[in-house]
Amino acid sequence: MTSLSRFRSLRSVALLGTAAAVFAATGCAASPTTAPSPDAADPASSYPLTVENCGTEVTFDKAPEKVLTVKSTSTEMLLALGLGDRIIGQAFPDGPVPASLGGDDVPVISDKVPGQEAVLDLEPDLVYAGWESAFAADAAGDRATLGDLGVNTYVSPAACKEAGRPDTLAFDDVFDQITEMGAIFDVSAAAATLVDEQRAELETISPVDGLSALWYSSGSDTPYVGAGSGAPQMIMDAVGLTNIAAGVDDSWTPFNWEAVVDANPDVIVLVVSDWGTAEKKIGVLESNPATAKLDAVVNERYVTVPFAATEGGVRNVEAATTLADQLEALGL
Repeated sequence: MTSLSRFRSLRSVALLGTAAAVFAATGCAASPTTAPSPDAADPASSYPLTVENCGTEVTFDKAPEKVLTVKSTSTEMLLALGLGDRIIGQAFPDGPVPASLGGDDVPVISDKVPGQEAVLDLEPDLVYAGWESAFAADAAGDRATLGDLGVNTYVSPAACKEAGRPDTLAFDDVFDQITEMGAIFDVSAAAATLVDEQRAELETISPVDGLSALWYSSGSDTPYVGAGSGAPQMIMDAVGLTNIAAGVDDSWTPFNWEAVVDANPDVIVLVVSDWGTAEKKIGVLESNPATAKLDAVVNERYVTVPFAATEGGVRNVEAATTLADQLEALGL
């Protein structure tokens, strides 16, 4: 059986695990002004509510009703909280929304970050972005300008460039953001339920022991890999994999094939997307004389994760449980 055919067989097993996984957990978030009570059956948010987000204070006079989401992490967060009817459009999606989250009727207004004029034409009361760079002046507009025009902004805290970004992302940071979004949208009970489900899902994982891994996101001449302080590291920690790029203090980083060869990882995590399929990445690894001799390549020890689940968001728990299922299927 060829490497690619065996990989497709293993991936089919993995997809069964994905379908059963909880599609739900990005980033650290500041505590809401009015913290939801864990004992209340349906705790109500108190407005005006002010949160600190990536160094910017954002005040909500009421729960947002017309939201433009930028990047899959923000779209999927709202869908997971049952707020799909608040999304007036999504932009820059990283891939299809999982069927379990719904959202088929959420229109895609742009494959990239829309410009400020296009944003204002939609008349949103909130632009919720998965990357802070979405709010550049030559993109959706800077946050201060949008705020002056009556449009609130929010960035997934794991994607903050400086202020508000956790030193090393942890699942508690992810759960904090879910809680904060629950307070902002006055759905704290739904947020608490989602957090409980995700904690329970994490507890089902039995980590492997003593296995090293390369988190291969993109690139051929220069590989772009998961580093030591973001969602890739958090997910690998959850399943027990030792990241060969853990020493780099970043979420993702350019690496080099020489370092990969020296580390000789036991497993290779392939980040899959429309623009970077697993087959394409396997082809890169097998065609390079140096990486073709890696133990993981020779023994076809590949596991996959969708790109949209690799950034801080409600699908990080899904990514961890799915990787654990794939490692088990490989007999590791």
